[in-house]
Amino acid sequence: MIFLAMLADRQIAPPPGEALGQSEAFLAFSESLSRVAKVDRPVLIIGERGTGKELAAARLHFLSRRWQAPLVALNCAALAPTLIEDELFGHEAGAFTGALGRRAGRFEAAHQGTLFLDEIGNIPLTSQEKILRVVEYGVFERVGGTRPVEADARLVAATNADLPALAQAGRFKQDLLDRLSFEVLALPPLRARGRDILLLAHHFAARMAAHLGQAETPFFSQEAQEALLAHAWPGNVRELKNVVERAVYRSGRPQIRELDFDPFAATRQWDMEQATGQDRVTPPGRPAMEPEPSRLGGSLAGMTYKQAVAQVEKQLLKQALEQAHFNQRQAARSLGLSYHQLRAQLKKHGGPQAL
Repeated sequence: MIFLAMLADRQIAPPPGEALGQSEAFLAFSESLSRVAKVDRPVLIIGERGTGKELAAARLHFLSRRWQAPLVALNCAALAPTLIEDELFGHEAGAFTGALGRRAGRFEAAHQGTLFLDEIGNIPLTSQEKILRVVEYGVFERVGGTRPVEADARLVAATNADLPALAQAGRFKQDLLDRLSFEVLALPPLRARGRDILLLAHHFAARMAAHLGQAETPFFSQEAQEALLAHAWPGNVRELKNVVERAVYRSGRPQIRELDFDPFAATRQWDMEQATGQDRVTPPGRPAMEPEPSRLGGSLAGMTYKQAVAQVEKQLLKQALEQAHFNQRQAARSLGLSYHQLRAQLKKHGGPQAL
């Protein structure tokens, strides 16, 4: 999911555009979000990494009655457990070494607005108890303080963790989970959104082209579109944005034909080539050793560099296909490749029958 918004460290600017998506899963989520936005209760947003949970929270805030008040965000996974309470509740002067003056926390900064806690599953149990008190009674105490401070902030939380399982294991307070889950919004992963993938891809391509000063927005070839739709998108919208922007700046042409789903593939290829024994230097005083047989079976002795690499690639492909019972998508996952990349490798070596 993507909203045209920008997140700052403490406050989030209002999204100037609308959500992008036409799939049934996306529209159902958007409808649920719009409905609960007007109900002044806590909301829990769950979803995989890269789906846009923080942007969904921004959308929820700006559709609520609190839209003119601050929207304040805190990524709980980015802080050490000892710092979370200071960030949330602030501190009084002298509360600890270096606390020279009073400091307001995120709850105070979000007064009459919305506080968005991302990755809430990372908050320690002791801090969860204090958050629960704020949600239930609207008061808290700063670190090192004794005077109650009122807090009127709507709490919106997000996570990609299984909070019910964490609660059952005693790692998340069940009472807090109950209060947060007045409404639970499940963000659909990109792979469940069908042709929204192409809609978002064209959006990101247009923005990247404008950023590069290109006169025209690139379009995707039929093969590239099929590759976009076939990819599993484990990184969701964030991954799609990277893939598309990389393709636009590398291509520099009106039509995008090639997509690089794995920017680390060259590194792994280099590692595999090193494993064939090429370019090894024999230390002085030691006799040269015969090349070791490939671990995948078959000797590489007597082959040229390119022949050895091709042999290793073919054996890797054959082994992965056999273990996956010739399910190409499963074989691609086991090799760390996309389905499109696996198909390209098979075509390079003459198809599965030639392995």
